[in-house]
Amino acid sequence: MQLTVWRFLDGNRAHEKQSAALVEGIRRSFGGELQAFDIPSEYSAGRIFLNPGEWLGACPRPDFLIGTGRRSRLPMLSARYRFGGRTVAINRPLLPYRLFDFAIVPEHDRPPPLPNVILSQGALTEPLPNDALQVGKGLILLGGPSKHYVWDSVSIHQQVEQLLARPLDWSVSDSRRTPEGTLELLSGSDVQRVDWRSCPPGWLQKQLSEAETIWVTEDSISMLFESLQSRAQVGVIRVPSRSRSNKVRSAVQRLLDQGRVTDRLLAGGGIKRQPLDQYLVCARALLQRCGLPAS
Repeated sequence: MQLTVWRFLDGNRAHEKQSAALVEGIRRSFGGELQAFDIPSEYSAGRIFLNPGEWLGACPRPDFLIGTGRRSRLPMLSARYRFGGRTVAINRPLLPYRLFDFAIVPEHDRPPPLPNVILSQGALTEPLPNDALQVGKGLILLGGPSKHYVWDSVSIHQQVEQLLARPLDWSVSDSRRTPEGTLELLSGSDVQRVDWRSCPPGWLQKQLSEAETIWVTEDSISMLFESLQSRAQVGVIRVPSRSRSNKVRSAVQRLLDQGRVTDRLLAGGGIKRQPLDQYLVCARALLQRCGLPAS
């Protein structure tokens, strides 16, 4: 038995990593062969509907049409009308859910309880190497102010300094949202400070796979779930919430309650756990709902 998947690209690397993760999950879970084709972002809904072109028309007809991000939605729907298959929107589709055969949505986004919705715990992330972990290596990832969180520089600096006091080989990296000068304020000449602008492609995945312990500011929910794809102990650096009704904080609290992460800065030893593997969980759920063999 063979499946054909069309993956719709929208030019957003973060989105495309999620759809690639789902395709990999289907590949590993499906009891048969899988063919996957990437549909470039220049294929608009109108172009697909009216003039699909030689390359697109030559692809085998799809069983699944998968995409992340609003720019992928209309091309997916147009391609389904033209070529058939089941559409799978990753994350909230921003169009009526009924237009899509399936939607895979993080539970902290609180999607409606519809029969075509598959809940994921966080964003889908691709697997990391299993044999790269280095004992004694620590990684700290800093976010910044957001619509859900206030950035308390003093509190965050104190928490990070407590972590840096532990005898590990630390690397600290910031992000687009991190206030300027945050890295320079950290003490310790042996701490590797990595500005996000200088990170080469693949740097983060390499660091996540190698670190024994990873700490992430809780505003960076996507980075937190990406860290949970590693085998490291994962910790949360607390950040003040803007409101009591904070869906991101609720998701973080669930991870704390489950014991998947810790907020105890002085916690010793690693939490023994397996990667979260939501890319596999959701791929298996999708296959099962379609009556296809899944391992």
